[in-house]
Amino acid sequence: MSDWERSSTARVTAPVRPRKLAKVPFVELADGRLQGVVSSGSDIERVYVSSVAAGTYTFACSTNNNRPCGGARGGFCNHIKALINEAVLQYGAERVARCLRAESADGEPSAQSITDAMSATHPAQGDTRAAAPVFSRFLRHLAYLELAPTTAPLPEMQWFPPTRAVA
Repeated sequence: MSDWERSSTARVTAPVRPRKLAKVPFVELADGRLQGVVSSGSDIERVYVSSVAAGTYTFACSTNNNRPCGGARGGFCNHIKALINEAVLQYGAERVARCLRAESADGEPSAQSITDAMSATHPAQGDTRAAAPVFSRFLRHLAYLELAPTTAPLPEMQWFPPTRAVA
């Protein structure tokens, strides 16, 4: 086990398959949706925050400064499709399908069958208000990657109560 795994209080789950982080640097199944950060195909300095809600498949895609995605009009844009593909690599198709409550027609889920099943319901385009917390978690994730491995407490985590009883 590496130093950062030993010092971490969160359980680290290895990806199902290795993935390249250039296109989708951050993907998570949280807050009742699949969400993450996807790099722009045309501008190296632009990223999109994309999400798909579980069950309803309501989707949202906007830049990190809340400009709407031009490709997300009436259906999933390429950013959302890339997010689904990378989520399947990270978590496995079964877990992604279960989290999103997406039943595939052929029984064996894949990124394509999950996308097709959700697209067939003609989901609505949702509000992009979820973009700010997702992008904030992404930036926090990047900041933690720059820290040296340690078992010492982090100053920003000092607000947690001590493990001993207070007298």
